[in-house]
Amino acid sequence: MSNNRSESAKGFENFYLNHSLLRGIFDAGFMSPRPIQVETIPAALEGRDILGLAQTGTGKTAAFALPVLERLMASRRRGGPRVLIVAPTRELVSQINEEIKALAKFTRVKTVTVFGGVSAQPQIASLRKHPEIVVACPGRLLDLHQQGELPLNQVETLSLDEADHMFDMGFLPDIRRIIAALPATRQNLMFSATMPDEIRHLAKGILNDPHIVDLNLS
Repeated sequence: MSNNRSESAKGFENFYLNHSLLRGIFDAGFMSPRPIQVETIPAALEGRDILGLAQTGTGKTAAFALPVLERLMASRRRGGPRVLIVAPTRELVSQINEEIKALAKFTRVKTVTVFGGVSAQPQIASLRKHPEIVVACPGRLLDLHQQGELPLNQVETLSLDEADHMFDMGFLPDIRRIIAALPATRQNLMFSATMPDEIRHLAKGILNDPHIVDLNLS
């Protein structure tokens, strides 16, 4: 075993994650935790809302995925999705889903991707198997919710990734409709590369006493 891989396992062990998650981290070849992970994971594990400002490629997916997976493993139950992750493009949705699947490789947590441009039927079939995590683009998410195929009443954690890009692409009204359909009591994890006024207003409206990390200042 190389020294780098030894340091990797030791670094992530400092978060006191479930052994199955540590196996997934190790198997995925993750190196030492990235700054966004070090600064946000402990607070997210405590159940706090998070506002993370950092550029793409800084390790944000694991920053919200690991606390989400830890929570799901600590309290198993069936029913509607417990975690909703929203991202602006199908490419990002697929990327997030693949990383979560890698981290959850040694767990029983199930994920489903939901996005437009393809048939909805396979997505509906997967949703009917009661996945714990749904990773979605806003438009198809709302379509399936309105059809009764994607219940949101049991969502415990909402994660918005690349919130500024969702605004740039005109998704902010859809995001507000999604938020209105969620339980009022939930954890919110919001990540953005920049903080235009519209995103600042959105953050103020949905985040409760958030733990704020701004890596753009460092």
